[in-house]
Amino acid sequence: MKRIIAVAIASMLAVSTMAFASDSELREMSKSLFKPIPENAPELGENKATPEKLKLGHMLYFEPRLASSQLISCQTCHNVGLAGGDLQETSTGHGWQKGPRNAPTTYNAVFNTAQFWDGRAEDLAEQSKGPVQASVEMNNTPEMVVKTLKSIPEYVALFKKAFPKDKDPVNFDNMALAIEIFEATLLTPNDGLDRFMAGDNDALSTKQKDGLKLFVNRGCVGCHSGVNLGGDGYYPFGVVEKPGAELLPEGDKGRFQVTNTAADEYVFRSPSLRNVALTYPYFHTGKVWDLGNAVEIMSSSQLGMDLNKEEAAKITSFLEALTGEQPVVEHPVLPPSTSDTPKPVLTVESGKKH
Repeated sequence: MKRIIAVAIASMLAVSTMAFASDSELREMSKSLFKPIPENAPELGENKATPEKLKLGHMLYFEPRLASSQLISCQTCHNVGLAGGDLQETSTGHGWQKGPRNAPTTYNAVFNTAQFWDGRAEDLAEQSKGPVQASVEMNNTPEMVVKTLKSIPEYVALFKKAFPKDKDPVNFDNMALAIEIFEATLLTPNDGLDRFMAGDNDALSTKQKDGLKLFVNRGCVGCHSGVNLGGDGYYPFGVVEKPGAELLPEGDKGRFQVTNTAADEYVFRSPSLRNVALTYPYFHTGKVWDLGNAVEIMSSSQLGMDLNKEEAAKITSFLEALTGEQPVVEHPVLPPSTSDTPKPVLTVESGKKH
């Protein structure tokens, strides 16, 4: 049945190479499947962006005192100098503990349908609360975060400016909302695909254009389309051929842990392919470090087909064209602690679950 589903998806999406033999035809096909990364951050519903909220969120993204150890910040696992990732199979957290999954990039994450590999967070604000409280990551509590922030006068003043209508603006929810505003600015526009769709025929090389055609014809676009070329749907890892236990550990059942629905066993949110050449290692386990290898694994596991070396190389070349303009983010100067600021906690409680 899984093979039938995969073949049906590939057949439905396949487009004859002759159908877009020219650059203009390839461009129109691309525009029907993908959307460019915008230059400016999108609106976030009721969480309205202001300069004050953006400044606060920028500082909090880099603030290690949100962690009980005062060593780990959002920046630790989502490094803005490393395309929003950390170059680790799974991130290192509190007490040198290793997290269960690879850290997804924060770049362009605002366009994902949900956050985390299993989609358990609806948006970036909800997502930002998770690592702060996870014992294997920042190992803190909302109460201690608020106590820490309120002990630092500059933060109290910044929260008042960012949330002027709140009687008690220094709270855990507002911390998350401010971080969300900042993360929504971490965009990478004007990659090769976007420039090609905008009319620049030279933005993609001949090899990359061939890779784009294969990306569509082979059915990759079934899970990787839209603004982020992914991030907008949930799919089983191993539609046709289940990968080995190293790539798909039996104990991590993906979205099933969120929905408790049998159909969601080993189902994960498709990752964005924007900047994918920079966000290795790959998959939720972080076990694959080579992009070409990842392409080959996905073609066999998800689509039930073996690409030859030339085809895999062309698709990989196309994926390398998805590296956009990286945001230049200045490390903020953070305010000093006071005598009321809680001291770092470096110990790990035995038996505590993350």
